[in-house]
Amino acid sequence: MLQSMRAGTILHPVVPWNPESPRSLYRSPSNFRCCFTRASSTNPTRNGVSGGGGYRGPKPRRDWVADWVSNNDDTVRSLPIFIGGASLLAVLVNRAVSGIAPVADASSSQSRADLLTLGLAVTNILAGLVWLTIRPKYISKVNPEGVECRVISSQLPDDVDSELLWAWESLSAATCCRSLVVVYDCSCILQIGVAAESLNNEALSVDATKLMQGSLYQAVMKSGAQSYLANLSLYPGRSELPFLPSNTQAVILQPLGDKGIAIIGGDTVRGFTTSDQAWITFIGEKLDATLSRCIVNIPLAVEERI
Repeated sequence: MLQSMRAGTILHPVVPWNPESPRSLYRSPSNFRCCFTRASSTNPTRNGVSGGGGYRGPKPRRDWVADWVSNNDDTVRSLPIFIGGASLLAVLVNRAVSGIAPVADASSSQSRADLLTLGLAVTNILAGLVWLTIRPKYISKVNPEGVECRVISSQLPDDVDSELLWAWESLSAATCCRSLVVVYDCSCILQIGVAAESLNNEALSVDATKLMQGSLYQAVMKSGAQSYLANLSLYPGRSELPFLPSNTQAVILQPLGDKGIAIIGGDTVRGFTTSDQAWITFIGEKLDATLSRCIVNIPLAVEERI
């Protein structure tokens, strides 16, 4: 019997058993019959639950305690203070109404118990104060401070131009990238996104020569590997990237072979994930393969400013 919930096309050979004719299977194509079984969305009775139009499987369980704690974070952090204060007050009231001398006596079991309770109460109060003082820092995006720019070499072939713009559109759409600078063969061939503002209210241009003399560029080219500055404000080398917005949060320095570098600025601290970093590495290799075929000291020209 065909089982329910079984989908597909099944070939059932209908061959009469004949020991004297082992090749009877190939003598007549009519010996095969196609049986089609239609998938059914209804289950037979299973575990005491009959099939129906709705979902009858296990349902996810909600953790009400975890939900309440997350929605009442301040109250939960203050609970140890309230519990410790109530315990301390209870010990004092018990000491007052029990008729025991207010001076602690080491020979009295009640005094020893009160001392332990007081220690636990004070510990609870201190724990509550620590919970209120130390809070997780929530990382949020920032709005880059600068001007929008779109600067690209006018002598780039159309296919290279398209590939550079594709890299920018992909990075800005899929990651926290807000600025992209590509320096190749001692020339800045691309500056796009948000850039630092110069004195004349325009995008601050990239000094490729000065950049290549800096420690950041030298370290990346020497290692030949990607460098990720997850929190740019903590690195003294940020002064070597004046063309990026002043509040850039994270930067990836991606080498393009041994002739160039791609500088990617983000708007979130530690905003580039491990997958983003691996993907940017592949993009860098692709750009290097394309640029190495056609770039030979191309001057920088402005294509468009926004």
